[in-house]
Amino acid sequence: MTHASIQLQLPPESARRFRLAKALTLVAAAAALFLAGPAEAQSARKLKIGYVLPEESQFGAGVAVFAEEVRKRMGERIAIEQYPNGALGGDLEMLKAVELGTLDMVAMAASPLSNIVPELGVFNIPFIFMSTAHAYAVLDGPIGKAYIDKFKGTGFVALGWAENGLRHITNSKRAIRTPEDLKGLKLRLPQSEVMLIGFRAFGADVSTLAFPQLYGALQSGQFDGQENPIGTIIAVKFAQVQKYLTLTGHIYDPALIVISQDAFDTLSEGDQKALRDAAKIGGEASRKFSQDAQAKGVVALSRAGMKITAKIDAKSFADAMAGALPEYGKRFGAEAIERIKQAGSGS
Repeated sequence: MTHASIQLQLPPESARRFRLAKALTLVAAAAALFLAGPAEAQSARKLKIGYVLPEESQFGAGVAVFAEEVRKRMGERIAIEQYPNGALGGDLEMLKAVELGTLDMVAMAASPLSNIVPELGVFNIPFIFMSTAHAYAVLDGPIGKAYIDKFKGTGFVALGWAENGLRHITNSKRAIRTPEDLKGLKLRLPQSEVMLIGFRAFGADVSTLAFPQLYGALQSGQFDGQENPIGTIIAVKFAQVQKYLTLTGHIYDPALIVISQDAFDTLSEGDQKALRDAAKIGGEASRKFSQDAQAKGVVALSRAGMKITAKIDAKSFADAMAGALPEYGKRFGAEAIERIKQAGSGS
C-alpha cells in the first residue's frame, strides 16, 4: 500500500495553508512567550507521543526511558507527554494526526509506517530474519540507517529503531504446526499488505483490523486468532480470549520512534541531536523489555492456561512461502531482500 492510498498527504493547497497557519501559530507562541517574562518562559514545551500498547509493554518501556532521557538532556524546556493504549486511535489514525499537527510523535511497529515509506515493508516478509541477532545486525548497521534516511521528504523524521518483537500465532481453536493447520481459521493481521501476502501463501483466511479493536474482535469470535509478540500477548491479556500459542517467530517486528518534520524543525540543532540520542536509548529499552518478555513470558502464558506449541514444521512453512517470493521480489527487489538475508549470515 502506498502513502497516497491511505490519503495521509493533504492536498497541495490545503497543505500550504496548513504550513502557513502553523508557522503563524509558532510565531505567535514565541511572541507570547517573550512578552510573558521569565517565569512563564521557563515552562516546558510538551511533545505529545502516542502508541497503541499499554504502558506496561515494550512500547511503554521504550517511551518511558526516552522521556526520561529527554528530561536529562533538555531539563525543563521539553517534556514528553504520553498517550498509551491507543488513546488517540490506531496506528494509521495517529499517523494522520502527526501529519495534521495534532500529535507530535508516535512509537509504532514498522508495518504501519510502510504507508509512509513503502520500502519498510520488506521487514515484514515472513522468515526474512533468522533471529533477533540477525535483525539487530541489519537494523544497527548501514542497511538500517539507509531505511531511516528514506523518511526524508515524507513530513516525518525517524529518530531511531525500537522493538516490537518476534511475532507468534495465537488462536482459540487448535494447535498450529504446519500451514495446513491454519486453514479454516479466521486470523487478524495488522494493516500490512506484505503480511497479508505471506499469510495467504500459507493458505490462511486473513483480514486486517486496527489494533485497539482486536481484543473485542477475538472475544466476540469475529476472529479465531491473531499474531503478535509475547510482550503484546501478555500486556493486552490475550490469554483470556485465546487458548493456543504457537512459537512461530515468523516475523521479527522492528519499531520506530517518529516525530513530525514540522515539530522537529522547531528544535535547535543541539536539541535535535539530544532527541535522537534519547530515542536510541529508549529503543534499546524497548528491545530489553521485549526480549525479557520473550524469555519469561511463555512460562507465564502457560501458567495462565495457554497450550504452547514450541516447534513448527519449518520446512512446510518455507515451502508454502515460495509462492509469495515473486511478488516480494517485484515489490522490494530480489537484491535488497538477499542483502538483508546475508547481513545476518555471521550472526
